[in-house]
This record gives sequence, C-alpha cells and structure tokens, in this order.
Amino acid sequence: MISLGRSKQFAINSRCLRHAARTQFAVIRMKVAFIGIGQVGSALAGQLVKLGHTVTIAARNPNSDTVKTAIAKYPDLKVASPPAAVVDAEVIFLATPFAANQSALEAAGDLAGKILVDCTNPIAANLTHGLNNERSGSELVQSFVPAAKVVKAFTIYGFENFADSSYPGYGNLKPAMLIAGDDAAAKKVVSKLCEELGWEPVDTGNLSMSLHLEHMTLLWIKMARVQGLGAGFVWAMLRR
Repeated sequence: MISLGRSKQFAINSRCLRHAARTQFAVIRMKVAFIGIGQVGSALAGQLVKLGHTVTIAARNPNSDTVKTAIAKYPDLKVASPPAAVVDAEVIFLATPFAANQSALEAAGDLAGKILVDCTNPIAANLTHGLNNERSGSELVQSFVPAAKVVKAFTIYGFENFADSSYPGYGNLKPAMLIAGDDAAAKKVVSKLCEELGWEPVDTGNLSMSLHLEHMTLLWIKMARVQGLGAGFVWAMLRR
C-alpha cells in the first residue's frame, strides 16, 4: 500500500471534487437550427454558438447578405439547406420577418415533434398588432406546423439585448425573459437556454398568452425606438 502525505491527498481529493462538479453541472450541448438570421437571429445564434452549442443556419440562399454577415461575425456558425438544418436539430428558432413565417416553415419541411422557438412578432402600421388582437402570432405559427412544439420567447426586447443580456450592478437579479407555450417539456428546454443566455425565464402560461407578450414587444419598441429611451433597458421579475 502506498502512503501519501496529507498535502498530496488533499490536492488529489480537491482535483476529484472539481472534476465531479464539472461533470455534474456540465452544460448539455444541443443541436440548434435558425430559420431567419437577421438582427435577432444573428444575435441569438451568435451567443448560443459561443456557449458551445452546434448552431446551423437554415438558408434557402447561403450567399445572402444576412448569412454572410452572420458568418463573418460568428465563424463557428454552420450553414445548410432548411431541411438539412432542421432534421437533426433539437431546438429550432424562427426569427424571420413575420410575413415570411409560413413560406419559411414550409421550406424547412417536417417539424413534427420539434421544439420551435417563435421569436417573431406581427407588427402592422403605426406599431399596432398585425393580427388585430384577434389571436397571437404564435398561435398562427402553430397552425402552420401543428405537430411542432411552439414556444414564444425572445420577443419582448430589441436585438441589442439578445446580443448582450448583461445588466451589471443589480446583484443576482437577472433580466426577465417571458415565455409562453402549450408543451411543458418544451418550455423547460427553452427555459434552460434562457438561463444559459443570462435571462431569468418566466413562464406566463399557454401559447395564447403570446398575444400579451407581443403587446409587450410593441410597448418596448415605442419606448425604445419612438420615445427615444434607447435599447438599454429590460423588464425584471421581483418577488416577495
């Protein structure tokens, strides 16, 4: 039997504990696809790929300006045709202009059973709700892909906050990311991604609650862009 000094035993035990902690709390890397890679999509995709996730742009035109811009900024992003990008993806982000949602989803192919994060907003003239408040844009998206698990998220702020969610000086308080969806398991996955990206996920309920989140987006836009408050503000969840 080999006898080790107490200092060596302590060093070995410390290394073992650190290894166990890293193993226990290691972030699970996911395969993620982005349908739409404009300002919102690029900001989110870039942060996710920095975290070590495999992120693929579902590009009908791989030589488009938006794809080139995203790749130039985040070289680890991958590019594939829409069906190839989504086939193995565990989570798919929809970040197209709202009017393009249906055609973009049709180009992606079968999304049955997939988690689809709806980052889009129906916005009409004069910053009004694009579906006349009759139903949420996310419910319309769900009707396009009835077998997908749609979760509304990453819509209530501008893209600047998706590129950088940090608001130092508030202790452990994190900015809130309000989400909505009908599938509880899908919302847990999206909530985990929210946490990794620096947000406190707040589950507002089923997918119909997306209508209220879309109005929060309109409120944020009017305050930030129209009234001149600027993009550097977010909502937070305070509890007693």
